[in-house]
Amino acid sequence: MKEKMKSGFAAIIGRPNVGKSTLLNKILGQKIVITTDKAQTTRKRIKGIYTTNDGQIVFIDTPGVHKPLNKLGEFLLDEAKIAVPDADVILFLVDGSEPAGKGDKWIAQNILQTEIPVIIVMNKVDKIKKPEKVEENLISYKTLFDKNYPVVKISAKTGRNIDTLIKNIYKILPEGGLLYPEDIVTEESMRSVTEEVIREKILLNTSDEIPHSVAVQVNTYSEEETIDRITATIYCETKSQKGILIGKGGSLLKKIGTEARLELENIVDKKVFLGLEVKVEKDWRKKDNVLKNFGYEQEK
Repeated sequence: MKEKMKSGFAAIIGRPNVGKSTLLNKILGQKIVITTDKAQTTRKRIKGIYTTNDGQIVFIDTPGVHKPLNKLGEFLLDEAKIAVPDADVILFLVDGSEPAGKGDKWIAQNILQTEIPVIIVMNKVDKIKKPEKVEENLISYKTLFDKNYPVVKISAKTGRNIDTLIKNIYKILPEGGLLYPEDIVTEESMRSVTEEVIREKILLNTSDEIPHSVAVQVNTYSEEETIDRITATIYCETKSQKGILIGKGGSLLKKIGTEARLELENIVDKKVFLGLEVKVEKDWRKKDNVLKNFGYEQEK
């Protein structure tokens, strides 16, 4: 006799760069979240919907948790905190190739003191050659908690053991029907997908202070049968950043635009026209009203 279907929410929480977005993209078998090796790549909670014959897991990918330095930092921390009370299970994703650090301890003490079940997910264990080192690291994470939480060792990059992780999540989820139609993979609109894709290309093509000081806003998005026409503005905080983003003779802006356009054409499966401009919005990360305007506002 077939077991009843299960469905619910799994929040992915962890420090920056432990592989949260890589894991979600791997589970879904497609890219819905941008990934780079820079902190603050993910800035908003993003839902990824995974549907199988056993039921449906709605994953909530959250920004990497670290102590906030400005208003944007406070928003990012709140995005992670908000995901916790609504979850049926929390995946505490850690870099298993190293022992628990200050950041992990801070998350355990400040965010994961909860009655909601937690699974400790050790990512990147394929980086370690010695089994005893893996065990040492594992103990360092388990001792962050009073409760004895299950541990799953995975590689988000290769997909190793992700099936075991899924089984463990289903064990915890409540019985229930699908929360979303089975063909939906994310709730994100094409506007927000476009903003994220452009931001990813900026992150990959720039260094130093640029990645953190950039916001992207789609101004117009019109869908036609054979082409999507999009215009967007890249906001930075200083004139010198604007100069870097545009590049000599507009070269960098052109490169960012081309890379983003090609990826978007892949997603929408038709031609895309993408017009980009760069504007300065001084100290936007410190201003509530500008953050709100850029979409960094907590959903009620």
